[in-house]
Amino acid sequence: MPLWPVYTGTNEPHDGITELPAPPPWRAFDGGPVLPAPDATADASAVSPDRTHRAETYQATQETVQLVNAALYLRRPLLVTGPPGTGKSSLGYAVARELRLGPVLRWNITSRSTLHDGLYQYDPLSRLYAARQEAAARQGGEGGTDDPTGIEHHLRLGPLGTALLPYDRPRALLIDEIDKSDLDLPNDLLNVLEEGQYEIPELVRSSRLVPDGVAQVLADGTDERVPVAHGRVRCRAFPFVILTSNGEREFPPAFLRRCVTLHLRQPDDRHLAEIVRAHLGEPDTYARTLIDRFLSRSGVGDLATDQLLNAIYLARSADLDADSLDRLAEQLMPYLGQSAQSDVF
Repeated sequence: MPLWPVYTGTNEPHDGITELPAPPPWRAFDGGPVLPAPDATADASAVSPDRTHRAETYQATQETVQLVNAALYLRRPLLVTGPPGTGKSSLGYAVARELRLGPVLRWNITSRSTLHDGLYQYDPLSRLYAARQEAAARQGGEGGTDDPTGIEHHLRLGPLGTALLPYDRPRALLIDEIDKSDLDLPNDLLNVLEEGQYEIPELVRSSRLVPDGVAQVLADGTDERVPVAHGRVRCRAFPFVILTSNGEREFPPAFLRRCVTLHLRQPDDRHLAEIVRAHLGEPDTYARTLIDRFLSRSGVGDLATDQLLNAIYLARSADLDADSLDRLAEQLMPYLGQSAQSDVF
């Protein structure tokens, strides 16, 4: 039996994901053919300096470590709630980096997002245009051997669709701000996340015209193609799925019971000092003063940790007297939600 935890929260990359035990019988998947996990640098946008920094400096609490491991062991999505600025999105990058899960697949949710958007995008108009171009070329005796009118040339898997490919180790998928979605999206996600599979109807129909029924389609975040047999995709290693929510809405019980839920709270003074140390080095006297003021004010209205980091960074960089620094810090840390009745900075 492997040692708990697999994810340690130490930010030291390792291959502990290979030590996961077999999934519960009701969460076992057998998709194929098995695909190798992509290299961490395969998607340049996913390894940008800001995201790399967030992954390297994330300070996980013990509760966070425990519930991330619960989601990994149970092969369940992790629903992360909490006020803005508590590191909900950064957690996905930190876990992916430590466990070497490759580039993080990210799906940013809006009120117009649908399940179809997350699974794949198909452009029938570009296919029609390609068919006309190919017909004209053939009339002129210039037709090529590769038919550009095939559906697979005009279809790309989305972040959710890519995460459910049969990789040999889990992919990391960040579904950001699920609470901004249409009311139907959480329910629409239920079946796909429960079954670990989906169909692409356009490829199901066209597979009858291909000898082996296999289409080579583009995956999210890369220009490489992956095989999809008979228009059906089924995962092998269930992805590590993080859904973030700022608490703007409630979710149906059927959705909640299929997730492991983690609520991130505003950090205390010790945790804030660790966060500052990870991002900016050892807190000096004025930085500790700002931490104390941040904590006293956060009990009155909503504040985000990155506001504190901005204030400390500028305090170290600006050549200002103490009164000017205080005014600058106050301007950088306005309340995000409920206003204070009486507030002395």
